[in-house]
Amino acid sequence: MQEFNVTQWAIVALVFVAGWLLGLASHPGGRKWRERYAAERDAHAGYRKDADARLAAADTRHRELEQDHARLAATPVTTAPMTTSPRSTRVVRPRDTMGERRGWFDFGPRR
Repeated sequence: MQEFNVTQWAIVALVFVAGWLLGLASHPGGRKWRERYAAERDAHAGYRKDADARLAAADTRHRELEQDHARLAATPVTTAPMTTSPRSTRVVRPRDTMGERRGWFDFGPRR
């Protein structure tokens, strides 16, 4: 790999300075960024207020539910006698007579 000589270092420095000056010349002055920062700050403050309001409403609702639960736990439970016998919802499938186990969903034997 070749080493840089003095002329090449001078060219690199000149390009660096020219790019720096071009960047300063095209800089908008920062007003756009200040406006964007203020808008973001206001949006965040609005979000925080909304989140705090929702949290307060949730706490109030939780407190109400706890009171209802305590009230219901204190009242005695009265149940009506059952008039019919409960029916089992379990379906009993007959075992295979061939001795092979069926696969999932009864599509065929397992392997």
